[in-house]
Order: sequence, then C-alpha cells, then structure tokens
Amino acid sequence: MPTPSRALALLLALAWLGGCSTRSANVQPLPASAAEFAAWDCDHIEDEIDIVQQRAADVAYAVDERSGNNIVALGVGLTLFWPAVLAMRPNGLEAAELARLKGRDEALRTALREQRCPARDETLPAARAAALPVAIGERLVYENRTEARGPAGEWALRVTALRRGDMEYRVEGPGGGAWKQDLAGNIVAAPAGQLQWPHLLRHELDLGGVTAGDIVVAQDPLQRARMRGQVVAVGPQTIAGRRFDVAVIELFGDAPRGDASTRVEGVIVVDRHSGILLRLDLRSAQAPFNLQRRLTRIEAASR
Repeated sequence: MPTPSRALALLLALAWLGGCSTRSANVQPLPASAAEFAAWDCDHIEDEIDIVQQRAADVAYAVDERSGNNIVALGVGLTLFWPAVLAMRPNGLEAAELARLKGRDEALRTALREQRCPARDETLPAARAAALPVAIGERLVYENRTEARGPAGEWALRVTALRRGDMEYRVEGPGGGAWKQDLAGNIVAAPAGQLQWPHLLRHELDLGGVTAGDIVVAQDPLQRARMRGQVVAVGPQTIAGRRFDVAVIELFGDAPRGDASTRVEGVIVVDRHSGILLRLDLRSAQAPFNLQRRLTRIEAASR
C-alpha cells in the first residue's frame, strides 16, 4: 500500500498527465447554433457536414501521425468517429480546431433533424457530380512506365461510382479490380499489387503546404515507403482535354529494406477539386516504387 506521500505524488503525476493531453472525445464542442443554418436546404447542410468531416479528419490524422500511435483509421468515406480521435494538448491549436468543428458538426446535424431532412444519401448530388471533370462510365487512360527510359504501356480506369466521400473506378486490363480514391486524392482501396496511399494527401492543398503518409503495395504489408511532401505549384491546367485545378506535390522519403532503407522521391499531381490523379512519378532502387504514370486522355462512356 503506498504511503501518503507516494499516493500524493502519484495523484500529482496523473493530474500532470491529464493536463498535457485529453482524448478528443473529452474535447468539449465549441457551441454553435443550428439557427445559423435555418435558411439552408438539406443538400446545403449535407455538403457543409462533408466539409466539416474532411477538415476534422485531416486534423485527427495529423495528431495521430505525430504521436505515432496509428489509432485513427480514416480515409474511407467521410464519417468521423469522434471518440477515436487521438489525445492532444487541451490548449493546443488542434484541440481548439476540433472543438470548433465538433460544435459545428452537432449544430448541422440538429438543423437536419429540425428540417426533417431525409436519411443521408452517400451518392454525390447531381449538381456536384456535374461540376466534376469526369463522369460515370468515362475511361481515364494513363501512360505507364516502370522505368524512366523503358517502354510505355497503358493503364486505364473506368469511373464506376461518385459518392460524397469518394470516387470508385474499375482497373481495366490484367489484374483488374476496384480502385477507390477519396476527394483529396488518397487511394484508399486498390487491387493486390497496385500502389495506394491511404492518407498521404490533405483536403486543403495550398501552395507551400506540407503533407506526409505512406505509399504501400496493396495487400503486401512489407512493401511500404514512408513519404513527406510539399505543394510546390497550384493553378488551372488543361490535361487530356479537361480543365483541372492542379496541385503539384514534391515527394521524398524512404522504403525500408532489411536493416537499411532505400531513397524514394518524385512528384504527384492531383486535381484539388476532385482528387483525380493526373500524374505520379516515383524514383527508387526498389522496383515497386519506381513508376511513371501520366493521364493522357479521357474517353467518353461507352453506350
């Protein structure tokens, strides 16, 4: 049984730890009023919930990544489970941002109930789908090289679904399967052997912004490159006959190999509005991370 002095020391230590961090489930929401959204229609409210969820997911992942606990499993869709968001400083900027977002999310959902909005439909509303640079059924064709000066082949994706939180494609050709991206450009599902980056990119890709995450070989946990990136250019650009709001992210990192690691560097280019992959250039001595993939054309949906 601890002595009174030891018990007091233990209590002080626990209090100190509690003052350093608190679970986001215990972050009290900054109150927001549902009256702010009284004049909004149901689609507008749902769109704003998507924005809040996207921002909260980015903050949560940044905290999780810095702590190294790998608890926050985000990246598929936009539904954020608030109690799963990791511990953080109660006076930190992330805690304040989470409190604001949590309060806004609760107020928006109250507005949905008060307006008796129908159950949430994950299908992307028609107006938002029409604003995208691609449509269901269209085929995105990429020039594909596994060596910088090697022969070029084709790699193609067929758009199969547009949802509030993600876009889904079918990889055409040998080894095909489902390939899914979120609206930031993260590849959250891919066929075995394909590269994917579940949380490399953020939803706000502003000039100079930094990002970090893994590029992995789908269904092969031993093939992984730890990457960091910085947005080095943004702006409108016409590619494959379509207009995109481009973000160019320079990448650098390493892929473990035995007791050593191999350098990986390159560039990824995505559309900031939809997350569509426009270009991926990776250079490495490890074959899975040596790839050039560039969008060359977009073919209309077959009738």
